[in-house]
Amino acid sequence: MKFYLGVTDTGWYEYLSTRRPEDVNFWQPGGNSVFRVLPPWGPFLFKLKHPQNAIGGVGFFASHTRLPLSVAWETFGTRNGCDSFQTLRKMILRYRKNPDDPNPSIGCIVLTNPVFFRQSDWIPTPESWGKSIVQGKSYSDEEPVGRALWEQVQVLLAKYMTAQPATAAAGEEPAAFSTLLTRIRLGQGAFRVMVTDAYTRRCSISGEKTLPVLEAAHIRPFAQQGPHALKNGILLRSDIHKLFDTGYVTITPELRVEVSSRIRQEFENGREYYQYHGKELAFLPPRAEDRPGPEFIDWHNVNIYKG
Repeated sequence: MKFYLGVTDTGWYEYLSTRRPEDVNFWQPGGNSVFRVLPPWGPFLFKLKHPQNAIGGVGFFASHTRLPLSVAWETFGTRNGCDSFQTLRKMILRYRKNPDDPNPSIGCIVLTNPVFFRQSDWIPTPESWGKSIVQGKSYSDEEPVGRALWEQVQVLLAKYMTAQPATAAAGEEPAAFSTLLTRIRLGQGAFRVMVTDAYTRRCSISGEKTLPVLEAAHIRPFAQQGPHALKNGILLRSDIHKLFDTGYVTITPELRVEVSSRIRQEFENGREYYQYHGKELAFLPPRAEDRPGPEFIDWHNVNIYKG
């Protein structure tokens, strides 16, 4: 198994370690390179800088994207590792060449279900860690250094993610970690990023591509047992999202738009929206398995849509 040890901003770690966030944005000030090191749910370890020089926790890789700083704040809020947009901007700009950029784009490594170890459980950084490493380094449990490190991490994961510490014998690590993986869930921020990128940053109905007005909608609301999952998501312009959530707009099992006559009846308007009635969705995820699930569409039509 592959995992990654990422150099972690001290302020980011200290702020988030006092909370229990569902997901976090492990931001990159530049973010020009795409993070492709880990597969989905791959462990991303937090390597604290000098003088700590220790591993203080782990998150699970959901996705990587680039976002304008303002959108990153809107998406993750304090889960960016600070208490305000102004503070985040200062944290980012101190690493950038142009400190006057009002809204730079940054890299966002989205990590879900982060675990922050108590200081007494911090793991020493491997002796092989080089001083020249700036961003991080990948390891594998199939080589000695990686295997020794992962054994320590796995014991702590079992301790923090379950009621009982792990006591698995050598050779049982993959099965134990598979059990822990069943506890990992997407958070709201990770859901929004994954839906946004799956729909190539276009409203699935109107084709709008102005990122600040695009919203990841749950087809079956999260508050009504709808999961944070791509198949339960659709990217919508903010006004269409509101109509979708309140039952004036829906999609059919054939992935066509349906607009309720109630808009005209109740508000004596709706020309902007009736132009989409009966049309196929303008944008869908390229992968069929990421498109709206029939079970969620049916639920929305039965329980939300006004008809």
